[in-house]
Amino acid sequence: MKLVPSIVIVLFFLSACNQQPAKDKTAENLAAQIQEIKDKYRPGLGEYMLGIQLHHSKLWFAGINNNWKLAEYEIGEIKESFDGIKNVETDRPEVKTIDMIQPPLDSLANAITQKDEVAFKKQFTILTSTCNNCHTTNKFEFNVITIPTALPVTNQDFTVRQ
Repeated sequence: MKLVPSIVIVLFFLSACNQQPAKDKTAENLAAQIQEIKDKYRPGLGEYMLGIQLHHSKLWFAGINNNWKLAEYEIGEIKESFDGIKNVETDRPEVKTIDMIQPPLDSLANAITQKDEVAFKKQFTILTSTCNNCHTTNKFEFNVITIPTALPVTNQDFTVRQ
């Protein structure tokens, strides 16, 4: 009687050892699930632009407060968002003209690197104008971006910490 459960256990382990590993199938399933999530939950152009608008505003207050580390961070976030747009929104006609923003971003990044507030303000104005030119080119002229006049968020201090 005691032999029967032992034989069943041994047969179970032998049959388990005889199966082929399902690693490849599992990896394929995971990859497919990840792609499905990316496809379902990817941000649209409007969400990207809203994020850029917030970073644009925060960039302004960082620059006029000579908080160059924060300004560098914010312009990096803007660049990252534009890269995301180009990678995700490949079928949108508006994306074909998005590279017009790169030269003003580069000039503004240079002003930040130089810690030059005068150049920063000038290049920020050019960047803002370029945003509006892109909007006009793509028939979104009703979406006018301006230089911020009020803090974008009330829970952040834009001054430099010593």
